Amino acid sequence: MSFATTVLAFLVTLGVLIVIHEYGHYWVARRCGVKVLRFSIGFGRPLFRVVRGPDRTEWVVAAIPLGGYVRMLDERDADIGPIAPADLPRAFNRQPVGRRIAIVLAGPIANLLLAVGVYWGLNVVGVMEPKAVVAAPAAGSPAERAGFRGGDLVLAVDDETVRSWNELNWLVLKRAVDRRAFDVRVQGANGVTRELRLDLSGLTIEDLEGNPLPRVGLAPYAGPPRIGRLAEGGAAQRAGLQPGDRVLEIGRRPIASARELIDVIRRSPGVELELLIERDGRTRIVTVTPAPVVDDDGRTVGRIGAEVGDRPELVKVRYGPIESVGLAFERTWDTAVFSLRMLGKMITGEASWKNLSGPVTIADYAGKTAAIGVVAYLSFLALVSISLGVLNLLPIPMLDGGHLLYYLVEILKGSPPAEWVVEWGQRAGIAVLILLTALALYNDLTRLLL
Repeated sequence: MSFATTVLAFLVTLGVLIVIHEYGHYWVARRCGVKVLRFSIGFGRPLFRVVRGPDRTEWVVAAIPLGGYVRMLDERDADIGPIAPADLPRAFNRQPVGRRIAIVLAGPIANLLLAVGVYWGLNVVGVMEPKAVVAAPAAGSPAERAGFRGGDLVLAVDDETVRSWNELNWLVLKRAVDRRAFDVRVQGANGVTRELRLDLSGLTIEDLEGNPLPRVGLAPYAGPPRIGRLAEGGAAQRAGLQPGDRVLEIGRRPIASARELIDVIRRSPGVELELLIERDGRTRIVTVTPAPVVDDDGRTVGRIGAEVGDRPELVKVRYGPIESVGLAFERTWDTAVFSLRMLGKMITGEASWKNLSGPVTIADYAGKTAAIGVVAYLSFLALVSISLGVLNLLPIPMLDGGHLLYYLVEILKGSPPAEWVVEWGQRAGIAVLILLTALALYNDLTRLLL
């Protein structure tokens, strides 16, 4: 993955999300009769500007791409200057509170509808995903105590059908946050179906950082400990490993599965490992040193630059156009609610603030998913779009949710909040946003540098 790919994917992601969000505000404002003066993608000095339409609306692309805005005619805006009497009824501040609420809500709703559209499209086209077959769980893990065995195919979680590994990941993640026990139905390699009880009450706050499935003891089944394709110039190639080599032992410790081999390699960044391998019916010893890299959870792990085990068996997950509508709305709703619950648990101390990510992490994931393919990138785009919609609905002044809070006060008391209340609210909102941004950037840099 090149730096150029990451930057381009990040800019495309930001551009799409900002345009969709601001166009939601713009579209509803126009239909409510409000005059729109400027539609800006980005802040600061304009790089591109065109004036179009009967209202002579400015369409602007500005220098700082981290956001955007729709500027509407408003008597409270000191920079607008005198307003023609004929335009006064079209000022935003003169609209009934119901219209103002609709205009403000339109941005976040547009982001949520974008996610619905993406999920609908992926459901209709169909996505190839790994089957939900698990590897032998680590000793002492919750999955091992529940009775999982290597090669088990997960059929259902709490009576919710599991069609792929991604679905299993999502269903377990939602329950891991609550740290509770739940039922899992599996089919063993011998074809026998079993009912298991997976208890996650022992997970800690640290276990919930990033993807908790490895701490639960669930990992995709990868087959025997066989070496696959090699990365050019990687540690495996330099050590003399070849595709097809089967690893029998590491440091005289027998290795029974690809998952066990992967775990040893991940736990050994920069550590010289002595591998006993079998090649063409003969055994030999190969020494390899896994290169230290930072994984998606911010942990330093070892990698040898080689595929290990067999590629997972894939299954096509596809639904009809009508069924996909409900499923897309359900997935968007579940993700939005999950985001709010995670935020609430971070506030109460039940989840770590390390789960908060900023623009650097978003850029990193945008580049990685774009390199994987269209499906991975679109799934990432939908997820970030939901996060943006939820974030903007929080009751923080400066965000759309803060304006909605003021309008709720106006409905309850019959008049807008006092100017000093709005002013201090704006200051508090700026302080909260600066604090959250600083924390997110700190987490980003920690993941990259540590």
